[in-house]
Amino acid sequence: MSKNGRIAEGAVTIACIQMEPKVGDRDGNIAKSLELIEAAADQGAKLIVLPELCSSGYVFETREEAFSLAEPVPGGPATNAWAEVAARRGLHIVAGVCERDGDVLYNSAALVGPKGHIGTFRKVHLWAAENLFFDPGNVGFPVFATELGRIGMAICYDSWFPETFRLQALQGADIVCVPTNWVPIPGQAPGREAMATILHMAAAHSNSLFIACADRIGTERGQPFEGQSLIVSSTGWPVAGPASRDTQEILVATVNLSDARRKRNWNAFNQVLRDRRTDVYDEMLGANLKRGWY
Repeated sequence: MSKNGRIAEGAVTIACIQMEPKVGDRDGNIAKSLELIEAAADQGAKLIVLPELCSSGYVFETREEAFSLAEPVPGGPATNAWAEVAARRGLHIVAGVCERDGDVLYNSAALVGPKGHIGTFRKVHLWAAENLFFDPGNVGFPVFATELGRIGMAICYDSWFPETFRLQALQGADIVCVPTNWVPIPGQAPGREAMATILHMAAAHSNSLFIACADRIGTERGQPFEGQSLIVSSTGWPVAGPASRDTQEILVATVNLSDARRKRNWNAFNQVLRDRRTDVYDEMLGANLKRGWY
């Protein structure tokens, strides 16, 4: 709040929903997501992030099962339900969905707003058995201009690649929303924080971006998940979370997204994006992307 009691420009309340989808129960998962979205909206959230593949579950046994839980984006039951609540409550929602495009499946994140579907991100870097079911994303790392700010997206393993966040920062992103299903990493000591929390703090700091990560909980067909959802400021420090490993939670934080651009100067000499040595490496890392936003 400013001294006169008004919220400063660019301020938005973000919620990350940590939940446990049930593989195969698409209707139940959608209903649960809507219940939690309503609860987050009741807490003032205007930008809400849900986990990866939250409408379908994650550990598929067969391609037939994966196809049976997939849907077109937009126009499928999950994206239609999220668009309806977004319109009714004045929300922007980023949620993971099993997308079917003809005979091809993608591990996707849908962005919907009060006026409907805004854009879709398809996971670029596939993890483990995902390679048996999904094709890698083919739309790059788009950034979408919204009334809240410039929103980018990534999904889980995408965050292990610094290019994911740098390319979105160079396109003007204020925040990257990350639906995710983090799993334990080899070498992780018992009780140690998830490697992902460290990676996202570093990415936010080194790119001057807000990052909002919504993870799932539970164990699905023998695969445990890490929880520990978090919201990270453009300085790299968490403003909400990390959440627990095993409890359904709604993380909420009110931030000023304009800080991602206004406060990039670390001192009188250094600004993280301006200081890049584009004389010795390619400004856009060789990616065929425009500088700007959609």
